[in-house]
Amino acid sequence: MNSLHSRLAESLRCTKLKASETELMGKLSSRYENPGHGSYSEWKQLTESLPDISPSFVDLDQAAPVIGRNTDCTVQQGEALKRGLMSLSPWRKGPFDVFGILIDAEWRSDLKWSRIMPCLESLHGKSVLDIGCSNGYYTLRMQGAGAAFVLGIDPVWRYAFQFSALQKYLPEPRLAFVLPFRLEEFTGLLSGFDTAFSMGVLYHQRHPGKHLDLVYSLLRAGGQFLLETLIIESRATDALIPDGRYANMRNVWMVPSFKLVSAWLKAAGFIRTRLVDKTMTTVQEQRQTEWMKGYSLADALNPSNHHQTVEGYAAPLRACIIAEKPA
Repeated sequence: MNSLHSRLAESLRCTKLKASETELMGKLSSRYENPGHGSYSEWKQLTESLPDISPSFVDLDQAAPVIGRNTDCTVQQGEALKRGLMSLSPWRKGPFDVFGILIDAEWRSDLKWSRIMPCLESLHGKSVLDIGCSNGYYTLRMQGAGAAFVLGIDPVWRYAFQFSALQKYLPEPRLAFVLPFRLEEFTGLLSGFDTAFSMGVLYHQRHPGKHLDLVYSLLRAGGQFLLETLIIESRATDALIPDGRYANMRNVWMVPSFKLVSAWLKAAGFIRTRLVDKTMTTVQEQRQTEWMKGYSLADALNPSNHHQTVEGYAAPLRACIIAEKPA
């Protein structure tokens, strides 16, 4: 924790972000001192006990970000590393190539990234916020795309430790961080980001308008926002409100139309809203693997009609939407 604290503070001082550093570091210390999760100590010990290996090569701008080569470690070190990384399963986002170990996660997150990147302004030299970042796959891809500082936030401790396991092997200076915060807890601690991402988060919000208001408050004037969310295509209604689960997910409160999302973004103050990609999620992009053996998309779809969920709703359709904060 002390190492994370000092490296984050050092990196923040190199940005133009408006930081309440004392309050941020205080909240971060409190979160690690009172984690509120039964597996915290186990995961902390596990990540700290991973073998010390120095990577001869790092390239984060790859479909599977590369951290080291298999020739950088002994057979014993490689085996210990794979056991440790596997113990942090399930890995939801990936893939990663860590000293020759391919972490083949549930999501082929590189496919989404390849759809998003051509539509964005360059991230080179930018400060970037990755909301609901999971284990930091996209956070690292943002660094690989040239961002000067990337901060991912996600309240799930397992994801924080997965990122910590990867970050252990990244060279100094550290440009990317994942902090165990919800967006509501984080607001007011930092602001002035050049770019913000919120991917796979909006439909889990009881109050989506509030989520967009908070994102707006964290961007600098003229900043860019990439929103990725489930949407519906229906002329009969502006939103699907599931009766119970949607695609086996319990906490999907509403799946909006693009028209409704656009109205929310406008109400939050965003301008120049545009739909840049619309893709149906397939079992090639989200599936069970050695690194994620639980329920996946195939279990959430009607086995005889993959255009429907098991509940009979339209299958997951994901939209990437770009909007801007006025300059």
